[in-house]
Amino acid sequence: MGADARTADEVLAQLRAYREHDAPTHGGRVLSYVYDHGRPELDEVAAQAMRLLQPVNGLDPTTFPSVALMESDLVAFGRSMLHGPTATGSVTSGGTESCLLAVKAARDHWVARGGSGRPRLVLSSSTHAAFHKAAHYFGLDAHVVPVEVGTGRAAPGALEAALGPDVALVVVSAPSYPHGVVDAIAEVAGAAADLDIPCHVDACVGGWVLPWWEEAGGDPLPQWDFRVPGVTSISADIHKYGYVPKGASLLLFADGELDLARYFATTGWLGYPVVNPTMLGTRSATSLAAAWAVVQTLGPSGYAGLTRRVVDATAAVVATVEGIEGLRILGDRQGPLVAVATDEDVEPQRRVDPLLWVAAVAERGFVLQGQPALEQSDGSVVPHTAHLTITPVTEGLVDELGAALVEGAAVVRGHALPSPEALSADGIPDPAALADAARDGGDLDLTSVLTLIEALPREASAGLLSAFLRRFTAPRA
Repeated sequence: MGADARTADEVLAQLRAYREHDAPTHGGRVLSYVYDHGRPELDEVAAQAMRLLQPVNGLDPTTFPSVALMESDLVAFGRSMLHGPTATGSVTSGGTESCLLAVKAARDHWVARGGSGRPRLVLSSSTHAAFHKAAHYFGLDAHVVPVEVGTGRAAPGALEAALGPDVALVVVSAPSYPHGVVDAIAEVAGAAADLDIPCHVDACVGGWVLPWWEEAGGDPLPQWDFRVPGVTSISADIHKYGYVPKGASLLLFADGELDLARYFATTGWLGYPVVNPTMLGTRSATSLAAAWAVVQTLGPSGYAGLTRRVVDATAAVVATVEGIEGLRILGDRQGPLVAVATDEDVEPQRRVDPLLWVAAVAERGFVLQGQPALEQSDGSVVPHTAHLTITPVTEGLVDELGAALVEGAAVVRGHALPSPEALSADGIPDPAALADAARDGGDLDLTSVLTLIEALPREASAGLLSAFLRRFTAPRA
C-alpha cells in the first residue's frame, strides 16, 4: 500500500517531481495536445472556479442546481456560436464522450425506427479514431471511405454513395485532425437528409475557433454548422480552442428526439431513480465550472481576438513550410491545423522525411507530432506526416519556430528512415522493454515506433500499443 500518511508539503513535492518529465503546457513549444491562450488570468479564473465547485457532485443537478445553470449557459453559448437557435445538448468530459454519445443516440434512434441487424457507421479515413471506438463499443460496422491523397478529403460523392437504409449515422469533420481539412459537409448532410439519416459534424477540434475564423482574417470557409440543412448533431471541445482545462466538450443536437436518445434512465432498482444525460453517473463539477468561467470571461469578442492571433500565426507557419525544399503541405487545409509531408516532386537527395524532421525540430526545442502512413481500403497510401496545432502563443514564437523548422529540415534533408526490416530484425520489439526504458527516464524513439506501426498489420500494431501503455502505467515494483 506504500508509505503511511504524509504531510501536504511532502505530497505536493512528490507531485512536482512527477511533473518534471511532463511536456510544457505553456509557452507554445508543444504543437499538439496543448491549446495555450497566453493569458495567465484565464488560468487563474479557471482555477478559482474549480476550487469553488470542488465538492459538488454533478450526478444530480436538482440537488446542486449550479450544475444545471452552468451547463445551460454553456449550451446557450454553443448554440448561438454554432447557429442552432433551438439546439439542445450537454457538456461532456471530452471529445471522445461527445462522439460516443452521438453514435449511441443515432444507433438507438435507428433501432427505434425499425432498424434490425447490425447498423453501419459511415465515416472517412480522416475521421477521428473516437468513432472507431464508438462503433466497437456499440456494435456498429465502421464503413470507412478512403480520402483522396492529395486533398485529404473523400472523393466527391464517395460518402454519399455509402449511404443506405442500414446506416445509423454518417460523420463529417470540421476540420479533420490529421490534415485540418473541412469535409464536404453540405453535400453529405443533404444526401443524408434525403434518406432520413442523421449527419454528425465532428468539430471537436474546430468548433471553438472556426466560428471566428473569417472575422479574424482567415480564408473563407464553407458553411459547416447547424446552418447546413441535414446536420443533426455537432461535437465541439471546449478544452481545445475554448481554452479551458481538460475535461469539457459540448455535444449539441438539432433534433429533440435524437437528443433524448442519448439519455439513460431507470427506476428498475431499489435505489434512487437514475437519469444520466452523458456516459458518466457521478461527474465532477470542476471542469464544468472552469469551462463556464473561462467562456464567461472571454465572450465572443475574446474568442475573436484569440482567433486573430491563431490566423496570423498559421499563415506565418504555412509560409515557412512552403519555403522549405523537400517538404509540402498535405491536404486542402482550412483552419489552424497543418500537416506536412515529403515533397516527392524534388530529387530524392533533396527530400525531407517528416518523421526525421519531427525529431530534428525536437532537438531545437519544439515538439511536433508524427503521424504514420496508412494504406486505405482502395489500396492508396496516405503518406506519413508531421502535424502542427497552431495556438495564440505561436504568434510570439513564429521567428524562433520558423528557424527551428528550417534548420531541422536542413539537418535531415536527403536522409531516409530506417527500414522496418532493420528495426524488426530480431522480431517485433517487446512492449515491456520499450515501456520500461521510457518510464525509467530513457528517450522513446518515436520515429522508429511510427515506422514499425506503418510496417506491421493493424491488429499487430494496435496490440503492441495496448501492451506498451498497459506496462507503462503499471505500478512500479
